[in-house]
This record gives sequence, structure tokens and C-alpha cells, in this order.
Amino acid sequence: MNKQTAITTQSHPGHSDLVADWDRLFRVFICPKGHASRATLIKYMDQILYGLNDFLKKNVGITEAVSLKDLSERFTDTVINDNPQKKLADVITCLIKEIAPHAVNVSSPYFVGHMTSAIPFFMVHLKTIVSALNQNVVKLETSKVVSVLEKQVIAKIHRVIYNNTEEFYRHHVQNADTTLGVFVEGGTTANLTAMWMARNAKFQPKADFKGIEADGLVAAYRAWDVDRCVVLVSRRGHYSLRKAAGILGIGNSNVIPIDICKNNRVDLSCLKRTIRRLQIEEPKTCILAIVGVAGATETGTVDPLEDLAEISTQVGTHFHVDAAWGGPTLFSKKYRHLLNGISLADSVTIDGHKQFYMPMSCGMLYLKDPAAMDVIAYHSNYVNRMGSVDLGIKTLSGSREANSLILDSALKIMGAKGYALLIDHGIETAAAFAREIKKRELFELMTPPVLNILTYRICPPHAKKLLETADNDRRRIINEKLNTVNRRLQQIQREAGTSFVSRTTLLRDNNPDDAIVVLRSVIMNPMTTLSILSEILDEQERIFERDLKGLLEGQVLVA
Repeated sequence: MNKQTAITTQSHPGHSDLVADWDRLFRVFICPKGHASRATLIKYMDQILYGLNDFLKKNVGITEAVSLKDLSERFTDTVINDNPQKKLADVITCLIKEIAPHAVNVSSPYFVGHMTSAIPFFMVHLKTIVSALNQNVVKLETSKVVSVLEKQVIAKIHRVIYNNTEEFYRHHVQNADTTLGVFVEGGTTANLTAMWMARNAKFQPKADFKGIEADGLVAAYRAWDVDRCVVLVSRRGHYSLRKAAGILGIGNSNVIPIDICKNNRVDLSCLKRTIRRLQIEEPKTCILAIVGVAGATETGTVDPLEDLAEISTQVGTHFHVDAAWGGPTLFSKKYRHLLNGISLADSVTIDGHKQFYMPMSCGMLYLKDPAAMDVIAYHSNYVNRMGSVDLGIKTLSGSREANSLILDSALKIMGAKGYALLIDHGIETAAAFAREIKKRELFELMTPPVLNILTYRICPPHAKKLLETADNDRRRIINEKLNTVNRRLQQIQREAGTSFVSRTTLLRDNNPDDAIVVLRSVIMNPMTTLSILSEILDEQERIFERDLKGLLEGQVLVA
């Protein structure tokens, strides 16, 4: 036996009586036995299923104060045992005692830094059932009624977005030839699918050209007499659009960022100027899509969707709305007007694992035209055959879990009004948080909330005063010092492990040379209150006074 073979067959310490034979494999696979395993499983699953919030609070820190370097050193063994290493009871105990404490408790009301949501306790029940059923929605033969139900729940959400007639939905809800939308893995895949669809529709077959999907990009540009195609989106657009352009061969440099106004929405004048320039300049440019943002990742802002729809119609291009974050706002009677114009979009992205409060991972794409996805249809002799009703015909994914079951069940449990209450709470708590930030002289509110995301930073009064009169060079120096403070503040608070806000970098006046580091808060947990948010600000004030105040001392920031 050579050295490499010896290494790869090395045995781990563990139970000496664990042997990988057929008898044990059958028992583990089909009918596990053993009181210890059963008792351990019941002990923890009972807590998870019926006391999820308490379980997470007890077993999962917001961010455990252990460095990634220390954690990574515990996970360096790369050998898989020939024989079983642990019994089920031991594996479950290890997950709870060794893994969970170093995971992140995204369900904590003090976790207000990212778009990963707390989930209602019943989501674990639904996820368990979906896992147990193990339906594969790529094909009717591996899902049957689940495929039928998926088309129904897609029609329900489509109705919330587009609000077509009863006759329209009766015709399309179970129509095997049309598609109102698709479930995908997340917003990135939904945006990719939308751009894929827009690309194929723009470069359809003509004469000897069989279409871009068949003949490729070079032939498509030659057949349609263009040199490139571009996607236009505000600087607040999600980076998944650049991924999509790279994958589709368009080139991510051809996702053109449009400047934003003071309110963090796309600057329509800049957009129109860019379009006019692209229409007359060389190289010959095809505007593939205009993308509106409905809930920007960094600031939560919403573009003027009605205006973007009108411009897209004038240009004759695909209008896509990335509402991965903001889409569920449509359930709120008080705030759905913030998304006015979304029904004019050719396609709309929504994430289920964001403000539908579903487990990871679930994204969706909805279409105004039920025939729009025909341009990306694929068939095979062994799956998704011609003439079949398989949902996998018009999706990027092959095998896919039935998370439509979870959304459908959640809609029945929560109701539209239940989701509206969650949306309203997030928006109104964010507004109250913004008012609290403005009361405290140490902080500066950077982007007031439109939905339930806001940004702010540490900026003491004397720094604010200096910035009011500083020239560009001095302003940049002051902001660099403030950036260091805010970056360190966020790191220290995160490592302390009692609360969490994230950070990002915004450009002042769209200027890449004037970058400002800001603290970013996402208010979506129904248990997050203004009192908790005030505690987070209190902690930040203490950290600044204790650890960071000295960084702002010196000639540059002398009042």
C-alpha cells in the first residue's frame, strides 16, 4: 500500500462497534433502531418544532466571539472513514453542541444587518414535510400533484402583481402551454432567467439564423446587425445582473450603471441621456433590457417604475423589475403604492426567503406574457419530452425541491393580511429608528428608509461642521477617517456577539473617488422593537467612546 492510499483509508477514532455492513446500512436507511438515537432526536426536535425561538436563543449566538481562523483550524480533516464514525444520537448532539453555537442566530431581534429573515416556527414543520416527500418538480412523474399545486400558487402571486381578470387566470392557471412564472433557487437565478429570456426574445430566428440559443452570440450579432447589447440599471442594481451578463456572453461591463438622484432612485435624466448616446454612437448597440429596482439591497429604495416602464416602451426593450426584496410590499394596503408600476413589467423577481419569511432557498420569476418563456424551452427524450406538461421545460434548474408547497401553506396560514402586518411593522419600525438616529448627535442618517432598510454612520458634531465647509480634498480626508471608525465599529460590535448591523459603501454624488462607509440596518423581524434598536445605538456609542474616539483626534478633525 502506497503512502497516499494509506492516508485516504485512515480511520477516525470513534465507536469500535460501528461497521458498514448491509444489515446496519438497511437499519439506518429504512428502520433505525436504538433508544438513544430516538430519545436524542425527540429531545431536540421537540424543542425545534415547538419552541424554535427559545431553542435558537439558547443554542445559537448572534455571532460567537471565535475567529474564523480558529474555527477553520477545527475543520481540516479531509478523510472519510471506511466505517461509520458516529451513531445518529452522537451526530445530532454534535450539531447542537458544536456547530449551532458558531452559526449565526438570524432569528434574533438584535440581528438587523442582513436580508436573511427570522422564520415562523411552522416553516420548520413545512420544510420537514417537503424533505420527507422529496418531490422533484422538474417532471410530472416525480411530483404529480405538486406540479399542479405549483402552477396554482404561481397564479396566486401573479394575480397580486398583475391583477388580471378572473377569465385570464382561469385560462392560464393549469394551462400546460403557458407559464405565468417559475420557482427558482433565489433572486440571482430569477434575474439570470429574466435576462436569458430577454436575450433570446431579442435575437430570434430570421432567414438562415436559427436564433441565439442555437447559433450563439457572434451569429446573433451578425444576423441582427449589432456589435453589442447592454442592460441599463441604476447604481443600486444587484450584482447578480452582472453575473447574468457574464454567463449569457453579453459581458458584465455591458451592464451599465445609471447615476442615482439624492433619493437613491435612478436618475431618469441620466437614463434618457445614456439611451440617446447609445442609439447614435458606435459600436452599434442593442438595449437588451432596462431594470427597475424595487427594494435596493443597500438602501431599500424603489425606482420610479411607471416612468421606467414608459421609457422601456419607447425604446422597445424588455422591462424587468428586481423586486426580490420589496415584492411582498404589494400585500400592504398602506404601502403597496410604493411599487406602483410593477404591473407594467415584462418580468418580476421576488424572493421567498426574504419577506415571505421562508427557509432557504426560494426565488420566483413572474411574467406579464404567459408565452414569454417559450424562448428558453428545452426538451429531452428521458425527461421534459415534447408535448409533456413538465415544469422543468422552461427553467434553468433541473432537479428542484417543492418549495412551492411551503409558500402555498404559508399563504394559507398567514393570509394576505398577516403578511401585510409584517410589512407594515418593518416599514414603520424603520421610520421610527431613523427618527431616533437623527435625535442622537453622534450619528448621521445617510439614507432615510423608504421600505425597511436604512443606512447611517458615526459622524460626531465637529466632523459634521467641518464637512459643511470643507473643499473636496479635505472632505475626502475627513470621510476616510470616518470610514475607518465606522468600519472598526461594525467589526467590534459584530465580534462582541450581542447584536449585529452590517455595513456597505455608498458613493457621494455618484463619485467613485468619494466613498462613504455606512452602517446598514434591515428591519424585518416582528420581534425587533424601537427599544431594541435603541440598545444597539447605545452599544455603538459606548464602543465609540471606549475604543474609537481617539481615531478622530488630530489636525484634520480639529474643530
